Amino acid sequence: CHPVPKPENKVEVCDLNPCPPRWKVAPAGPCSSTCGLGLAVQLVTCVQIHQGQEMLLEDHLCPVAEKPLTRISCVIQMCSYEWGFSEWTECSTSCGNGVQTRQDFCINPLTRKHVNPIFCRHFPKSIVLRGCSAGPCPEQAVAARSHGAELQAVTPATHLTTAVTAKWARYKGLDLPPSAVPPLPQEPTEETGGGVCGRLFLNATGVINMMGVESSDCAVTIGRPLGEEITVSVLESSLNCSAGELLLFSGRMMWRKGCRKLPLSLINSGTNTLIVKQRVLMPGNGVILQYSSRVATKKYYQDCDKQLFGPQGEIVYPVQLPDQRQDVVCRTFINVAPQHRIAIRALYIDLGNDSNQTQSNYVLIRDVSTMKTRVFHGKQQFFWESTGSQAEIEFHE
Repeated sequence: CHPVPKPENKVEVCDLNPCPPRWKVAPAGPCSSTCGLGLAVQLVTCVQIHQGQEMLLEDHLCPVAEKPLTRISCVIQMCSYEWGFSEWTECSTSCGNGVQTRQDFCINPLTRKHVNPIFCRHFPKSIVLRGCSAGPCPEQAVAARSHGAELQAVTPATHLTTAVTAKWARYKGLDLPPSAVPPLPQEPTEETGGGVCGRLFLNATGVINMMGVESSDCAVTIGRPLGEEITVSVLESSLNCSAGELLLFSGRMMWRKGCRKLPLSLINSGTNTLIVKQRVLMPGNGVILQYSSRVATKKYYQDCDKQLFGPQGEIVYPVQLPDQRQDVVCRTFINVAPQHRIAIRALYIDLGNDSNQTQSNYVLIRDVSTMKTRVFHGKQQFFWESTGSQAEIEFHE
């Protein structure tokens, strides 16, 4: 600019009016839990900028409705909680066939201490009831010796095998007229908006837009055949974490909850089903998800296990497979849309003429939402309803 004369430096006052009071949030402190969901405390103060200086004010001078939370959720790393079991009880009978039971409890593997069972609710649990045999009863032995010429000599193992393979039990969804059976929810596309809540996605890949849904609590289910696992990534998120908005992923082998840094997250279900729940408080907020499926890296099911998706179907047991071990417990997994429930009715059960098998032959049904189980013995026909959208059935003996 030489030789143009340089103006003198000047300082002018621009605005002497103080800024309106506002909330100031300091960085959050350490997480209260070393793994799993914990709480972190953050200092929230009411301040005002006056002539370039920050002044501390009383809390009532700031808008109460806009005050951020002083405690926020935090996760350092996910806890791999696991089920533990007590020893099996003695056989319920002194002779003949009976049952054995054991207690289950949820364990934190880092501390080896018992924790609330809700932390293990989405992890597979082994059986807590099984059949047992205390040997033949005296009257049966006497009858066998007196009628030895009329009876065919078979070992108990052979007899059980014959009963299982030659007889079968049949289960079917509750019979309803066609007009009363809800149609299978169609898979929505990215443009479906508020209609996405309560849907069941069965495609191998897709995009789920949960942005701007009308419901504050929105849930969707992703399902694939056994042998696959599901991976979900968050493409976009506008959740207000300070207000308590969050996203929850749950499956049979995983449970994850979060809000911050969601677009950087990559969630793997480990199994063939995954439920995604979104909780929003501010209209218009939400997330956009992209999911895909692939062959599972680890086998999480038995060869005789089955997977069913709604709205209705039937189950026939036993399932004959080559080289199947006789001690394998076969399961059927049922998953329907989050807004639906499951009804199961036994139509026909045939266990042969041996009444002693009624205790060692039973069907166990687990309501995955509450992790409560019901056991139906022998030839007992039954009707069962779920509280949630997931159920597991185990066939014993």
